[in-house]
Amino acid sequence: MLTDLLLRDFRCFEECRVTLHPEMTVFVGRNAQGKTSLMEAACVLLRLQSPRTSNRAEVIRLGAKTMLIEGTLKDKRMRCAQSATVRRLAIEGTVCGKTAEYLSQSGLVVWMDHRDMNLLRGSAEHRRRYLDFAASQMFPDYLKALRGYERALRGRNYVLKRDAIIAWRQADAFAKVMDDFAQVIIARRHELVQILQPHVTRIHAELSGGSERGVTNYAPSFFEGSLVEGLAERREEEQRLRQTSIGPHRDDMQLLLNDLDATSFASEGQQRSLALSLKIAQAHALEQVAGQPPLLLLDDVFGELDAHRRRALLRLLPVGTQKVITTTHLEWAQGEVIPGLVYQVEGARVTVLE
Repeated sequence: MLTDLLLRDFRCFEECRVTLHPEMTVFVGRNAQGKTSLMEAACVLLRLQSPRTSNRAEVIRLGAKTMLIEGTLKDKRMRCAQSATVRRLAIEGTVCGKTAEYLSQSGLVVWMDHRDMNLLRGSAEHRRRYLDFAASQMFPDYLKALRGYERALRGRNYVLKRDAIIAWRQADAFAKVMDDFAQVIIARRHELVQILQPHVTRIHAELSGGSERGVTNYAPSFFEGSLVEGLAERREEEQRLRQTSIGPHRDDMQLLLNDLDATSFASEGQQRSLALSLKIAQAHALEQVAGQPPLLLLDDVFGELDAHRRRALLRLLPVGTQKVITTTHLEWAQGEVIPGLVYQVEGARVTVLE
């Protein structure tokens, strides 16, 4: 459980301190006042990545050179300070030299917002990000493999584009490095999808009144042999396209409703229910593997859901899940939800709402 947050020079906040309720904390206010930034700070503190940007400099307040986030997680003081190029981490005042050391003692996170519909409506990249964010929290070896693969992929793509005549020996050397990391990534993604599947089916059945069956399948971009062999077979294609044609960066997660492709054939309501099922399933999968419920960060989600899906979301989450919610109004909560703490956020100022 995350009990408090301290922000300095993060996004629009010069300094902000808030206490978080063990069950539900709600930040209410108009758009562009800083509500989402508070939740983003919690995600950055616990997982060292923002769901909104991959640019470290972007989260630093305009005019400042560094930002700081602190919070207390299960009686441990977590600290993340960073500039545009350097990050410094500490737990209980002890510096963590490695990211993996920090993350192994940190908390788990599920982030939900309006962009979750991109899991159904968007490209495969959105579904890969969903898998990557969950797998990096479940499996200690995943994030290292993913970062290593991405570095080698960038190197190989550079070689493919650099010269009129491609230096295939150099490209093949990068492919061998990619292959080692790819085996870990693919195996872990398969494992994750297998863990998610029963949760997705059960949760979507409850959301649909038992009339629909949701299914997830991992869809790799190549099926037989090693990545090195697969790339060698596609040399002519890569000569033309000048980019790496297969690998985990091209994989997808297939989403089915009653055996039909949900990205193409499902209605908007069905897609919304399946997107919700995927995020709730992620929370259950994290608890199943890690033995603890994640912190659930819901960015303006409740106001967009109908009453049935709102009640289902709260009912179907793992017991004991701590929730932080942003919203522009509280009408949806009347008679349904009793927040533990409610804050008003206006112009990057946060006050308790009585």
